[in-house]
Amino acid sequence: MKTRIKELRARHNLTQEELARQVGVRRETILFLEKGKYNPSLKLAYKIALALKAGIEEIFLFEEEDLQNS
Repeated sequence: MKTRIKELRARHNLTQEELARQVGVRRETILFLEKGKYNPSLKLAYKIALALKAGIEEIFLFEEEDLQNS
């Protein structure tokens, strides 16, 4: 799954550490999310959306193959 976390985080002048602190995870979790190496729980996706003032569907971009492999 691709994400726009890095782009939206930069728009809000947030570091990975600051975003991580706001949503209650470690900085490495944000790094893995940005690199597409980790899929968040719905609860975490919601917290990130609130922190970045965006909809979940604006942040997390599903591709057809993501849906077929689940």
